[in-house]
Amino acid sequence: MSDFPTTTRVVIIGGGVVGASCAYHIAKAGWDCVLLEKNELTAGSTWHAAGNCPSFSTSWAVMNMQRYSLSLYRTLADEVDYPMNYHVTGSIRLGHTKERMQEFERARAMGRYQGLDLEMMAVGDIKERYPFIETHDLAGALYDPDDGDIDPAQLTQALAKGARMMGARIERFCPATGVSRKGDEWIVHTDKGAITCEKVVNAAGYYAQRVGEWFKPYGGRTVPMTVMSHQYFLTEPVPELEAWSKENGKLPLLRDVDSSYYLRQEKYGLNLGPYERNCKAHWVTPDDPMPDDFSFQLYPDDLERLEWYIEDAMARVPILGASGVGRVINGPIPYAPDGLPLIGPMPGVPNAFEACVFTFGITQGGGAGKVLAEWVTEGQTEWDMWAVDPRRYTDYADQDYSDQKAIETYGHEYAMHFPRHAWPAGRDKKLSPVHDKIIAAGGVTGAYNGWERANWFAQPGDDTSEEATQTWARKGPWQQRIKEECEAVRDAAGVIAISGFTRLAVEGPGARAHVDALTCSVLPKPGRVGLAYFPDDRGRILTEMSVIPQSDEAIWLITAAVAQWHDRDVLLRDLPEGLTVQDRTTKYECFLVTGPKSREMLTPLTDADLTLPWLSFQEANVCGKPCVLLRVSFAGELGWEVHCLTEDAPEIYDAILGAGAKPFGMYALNSLRIEKGYRAWKGDLSTDYTMLQGGLDRFVKLDKPQDFPGKAALQSEKQQGVTKRFVTLLVDAGDYDAPYMSTLWHDGQVVGETTSGDWGYRVNASIALGMLRADLAVPGTELEIDIYGEMRKAVVQKDEPLWDPQNERLRA
Repeated sequence: MSDFPTTTRVVIIGGGVVGASCAYHIAKAGWDCVLLEKNELTAGSTWHAAGNCPSFSTSWAVMNMQRYSLSLYRTLADEVDYPMNYHVTGSIRLGHTKERMQEFERARAMGRYQGLDLEMMAVGDIKERYPFIETHDLAGALYDPDDGDIDPAQLTQALAKGARMMGARIERFCPATGVSRKGDEWIVHTDKGAITCEKVVNAAGYYAQRVGEWFKPYGGRTVPMTVMSHQYFLTEPVPELEAWSKENGKLPLLRDVDSSYYLRQEKYGLNLGPYERNCKAHWVTPDDPMPDDFSFQLYPDDLERLEWYIEDAMARVPILGASGVGRVINGPIPYAPDGLPLIGPMPGVPNAFEACVFTFGITQGGGAGKVLAEWVTEGQTEWDMWAVDPRRYTDYADQDYSDQKAIETYGHEYAMHFPRHAWPAGRDKKLSPVHDKIIAAGGVTGAYNGWERANWFAQPGDDTSEEATQTWARKGPWQQRIKEECEAVRDAAGVIAISGFTRLAVEGPGARAHVDALTCSVLPKPGRVGLAYFPDDRGRILTEMSVIPQSDEAIWLITAAVAQWHDRDVLLRDLPEGLTVQDRTTKYECFLVTGPKSREMLTPLTDADLTLPWLSFQEANVCGKPCVLLRVSFAGELGWEVHCLTEDAPEIYDAILGAGAKPFGMYALNSLRIEKGYRAWKGDLSTDYTMLQGGLDRFVKLDKPQDFPGKAALQSEKQQGVTKRFVTLLVDAGDYDAPYMSTLWHDGQVVGETTSGDWGYRVNASIALGMLRADLAVPGTELEIDIYGEMRKAVVQKDEPLWDPQNERLRA
């Protein structure tokens, strides 16, 4: 075709609702883009989607994204002059238990902070809004006035029309067939010709994994996803419902989340969509290969899988059984292992992005396009979007893992995510060299970037069942054990295996200068350890890393396990020729030995000089094995991180235990760190906050001769004054510690939010870290925290650690 576009700035592969939204938002940002669709727009999962539009989420980032979508959809039809069937009916989310109602309370508080009018409902109020329901066994409900449903095809066409109006090109019936690189540019190949572009977006829906394979030669990986079969059915018209609707309008959408289905009025019938435990994945075995084209197709009906859910829904809403089944929809829906989409930089691949694997693409599509466009055009997003960042999964997320987790997640789509609960599928992907020893000692493990670490150590008779963890409360079989572990660290010494610490090295001429140009902090000298913070261009907190310079040509960095691929990208930013970033994570194991007797315990095991000061670094032998010792402790006690070769770890661990150190787990470590006010990544430290808001002033060296990202923004913020301040709070918390994003109240107004909370066993109090309106960040200020619907008193503390405020124990 003579008018086929051969150059553009961005190519989007995939023409579902998400691809169309990406085109709309990229064009709105003033960038040229071309969207390629192999068939007609909506031909994948979009055309058969139910089109439900909830704002509800217990993820702050996802709620932001969905809230934006619904706001966009309200005005889109008029903006682009394209009619849409969008029914804002409200929804009722049923709760059967106290724990479910507590989850609703938390979501309500988060929603209120974002400007949503979520409303708790007593059982007696439910029938007023939904007269056909049976309520005898319910505990209450949550009402969302902004919920409803939209026609997915009309929405996609409206977004596409808007994109075209702003200059985007949309090429239908033009399948992409591959990609290649020429210099710093991408070439996207199609049957109609090749398009040269700066950036590429994989928005290929359930074909995203196949498209992702094209990028493997350029540093990519297999996209972690599985295609699930999702069924819903539509009934024939229900006379009783028709009569009621003609007088009262459309029923609210109903979700029985404890039974796991949604029920929606469709004209004068009903639409029932369960998420069944005995669910089915497709295209995962050799005898069920993915077809080259599944456009506008469905799977065969399989209603037997839904039998229990249909019966349960008919008992809840008896009119569901008053008419026969009119139509069954059984179509493919892509699932990432945690059920959240992949939006952001494609791991390992320059100038390539993902906006794919959407389980709820209709309600998230608008916000996803906004977020993706920000990644593409600005290199950063308005909200911290780590919850959906593709780099949250690393090499442990193989196909076996993805399949196991997708089936588990689909079957528990509406499940509550309790703070001490760990899902059992897809585990043991990465085991430390001392894993068997940890299990033999009673270790109850959790997965951290795929690595199994001890969360706590159970004693004989302790309840370690999954059922015991299904609570929001602090109390549980772990509580006494965490207390004992913290007390051992306080009074003697403990040891924790921190397997999977990310270990990166920048090597080559100018390595120190490169790292120095990325951080606002001053790098330590060789022989010393320092904490460095890395801002983005707005001065917001990208990450923190421990820096151990070996020389000007070799800088070692240690960071959080889950930050592995994220922080690699931070270091790769503007990497000069001749430098490399090496990942040596799997080469080493780390033991934190900490407590007032840790020096005494380590002395007979090592030839290290244990009199070297806090934040020192040395190479020495432990048990005759070469190790690196860092005098640091995330627990806030005298201690050393002992980094040893993986193969030497079992002998060294046995020796440390033999010297009297008590094993402790991640739950105890979290309690210990929060008493010191140490920040946790992607909770207390995120791009939702600037360095100065985060209370990291002492790490921000605005007088550094080197420029660094965000320097001008931080200088401006310092001159104008911060609007929020990081605070430590003591909380009259009752039985529940404050979860992430609990709202802070003062004089009847929301004035901030918590970023983490836990019980401190050394100070014997509930602690929350948070962000507070700057004028209230004064020691002694009394606040209230909304913790699962209960308003609990909290008091702002001094800007110093609650435990050992002068760090005397660390420096002993």
